[in-house]
Amino acid sequence: MSLESIDRVAVLGAGNMGHGITEVTAMAGYDVTMRDIKTEFVEDGYESIEWSLEKLEEKELLDEPADEILSRIETTTDLEAAVADADLVIEAAPEELELKHDIFSDLEEYTSEDTLLATNTSSLPITDIAEVVDTPERVLGLHFFNPPVKMDLVEVIYGAETGDEAAEAGYEWVESIGKTPIYVRKDVRGFVVNTIVGPFIGEPAWMISEGEATIRQADAAMAHQRGYPMGPFELGDLTGIDVGYHVRKEAGDEIPPIMEEKVENEDLGQKTGKGYYDYENGDGADYEPGDGEGFDTLRVEARMVNRAAYLVGEDVATPDAVDTGVQLGLGFPEGICRRGDKIGLDTVLEKLEALSEETGADRFEPHPYLEELVAEGKTGEDAGEGFYEYDGDGGLGTYHNINVELEDGVLQVELDRPSRMNALSEDLLAEIDDLFSSVDTDEVRCATIEGAGDRAFSAGADISGFGDTDPADMMDVTPAFETVNDFPRPVVAEIDGYCLGGGLELALACDLRIATERSSFGAPEIGLGLIPGGGGTQRLMRILGETRAKELVFRGNHIDAERAADWGLINRAVDRDEFDETVDEFVDDLRNGPPIGLEVAKKVMNEGQDASLDAALAMESQGFGLLISTDDVLEGTAAFAEDREPEFEGK
Repeated sequence: MSLESIDRVAVLGAGNMGHGITEVTAMAGYDVTMRDIKTEFVEDGYESIEWSLEKLEEKELLDEPADEILSRIETTTDLEAAVADADLVIEAAPEELELKHDIFSDLEEYTSEDTLLATNTSSLPITDIAEVVDTPERVLGLHFFNPPVKMDLVEVIYGAETGDEAAEAGYEWVESIGKTPIYVRKDVRGFVVNTIVGPFIGEPAWMISEGEATIRQADAAMAHQRGYPMGPFELGDLTGIDVGYHVRKEAGDEIPPIMEEKVENEDLGQKTGKGYYDYENGDGADYEPGDGEGFDTLRVEARMVNRAAYLVGEDVATPDAVDTGVQLGLGFPEGICRRGDKIGLDTVLEKLEALSEETGADRFEPHPYLEELVAEGKTGEDAGEGFYEYDGDGGLGTYHNINVELEDGVLQVELDRPSRMNALSEDLLAEIDDLFSSVDTDEVRCATIEGAGDRAFSAGADISGFGDTDPADMMDVTPAFETVNDFPRPVVAEIDGYCLGGGLELALACDLRIATERSSFGAPEIGLGLIPGGGGTQRLMRILGETRAKELVFRGNHIDAERAADWGLINRAVDRDEFDETVDEFVDDLRNGPPIGLEVAKKVMNEGQDASLDAALAMESQGFGLLISTDDVLEGTAAFAEDREPEFEGK
């Protein structure tokens, strides 16, 4: 049982999750059969896939025509026919244990012992589902998030008897379809993501029920002060208040009175027109940034960090898995383990102990792993260790919002916030500034910057990430861009997808810009009543000239890669299939070029833009004179005479 043995997939269920999983499976090149109990269910699911693929094709987000993807999808109402030749079966039926038992009992009969059996359940234990199967070692959870086409995360969950071979095959298969898997190594209720989101929604509900805060106050504080994508009550209305209610009830947890009241009155959120907010006769989630003053955000985050300590301490998941889960599954601005380390685990523990003593509520009881970390002095970033270690590596430092590698003289930087389309937070900008300021340039020939995921280089500045920043300080968020611009080695921006706002400004600070044809560029800040604040107006003027720069800034519209290339905003616009090869060609030329010569050329060209022609020519002459006596020039001259490639050493 391995990834190599998976060719055909069967998805059982054609609802929102079923047809979504079918679509992403076919998009990845697999043959897939979608099955449901009624013909109309199957037809509706297939039509939804057709509609989705057409939209993706219109936006040039597919690597092949939609018709070719659809040709890999078969449909049926016959369970035995659907799974007969399947190497992987993913059950996506309603969340009823008895129904899932019936399905898996049939799968035991209709599939071979080598077939991987997965369930997409979000609430039922994998162990309970697998109890009707004689071979539970091949049963695992593959929990996709809705909608599967857009959401990158998949939780790969062990049941009590799931074998490592099955889990590893499932993990590798998830990677093969372009999604991000995380291991959930124990079958705990809520898995990883729902374990963390529980107190995010639940604790504010207790605070409202006990008269300690208002709904708008809680939402405004968590969204605008702490940078979460939406407030807990807005999220509850979006997902359905009854969903969280039933999860808590099944777990035997005490339910906050305000949540119980809403369910009893059938005010379940957006789907009923009314929940914590009124969506029929009111303005919906209408909280404002200033509404959050006085709300105790630490009380909520301390509980989430405590739940993370439970997951890590009980060997359910690693800190990396927990943080990846909440970032990709919930859109959190950073991982909750990372945030706990930043707050200080001693501060978190003190808060929990005080609340436990004050209320006597079990939900505040600190997990032993949290207590252990604090007792050992591992209290977070300031102490050098918490959930993570902060000791640096190889002189490149330890970063959490960017991934960094230095290989063969190429400093490779990846903006690592795919759940937010690599939006530039204050922390991310600080890390870029630190890296490009501190790296040993003697080891670097050139640098590249790209975005994680497959949607964006960077879609702009993450305004929510500056929630605690004084407005006056916002006028000084440009050091990172200047540091990249002034870096003494050439920097290449690898752009695939959106390159907007602050993301465009970062790309403009680079020396060269290579993009896929599907990429789009823009300075949309004017739509918020703002202007580019990271050098965008000035660099656009210098690169594009007044007419085109003002069009881009004043109108706030996007332009495609073809127009960007025509305007001179980027060096190349290439097909995605040619993108890596084109980048490699540029990087090879830069890596093998003369380090001192490239440094002087960059400096003279950058500084010459702001000088008079006479002064710029003087700079150029001085640079030429400086280089003429270097060993690299001697090597370059000798190599030319000998008709060979030069080997520059930067001397």
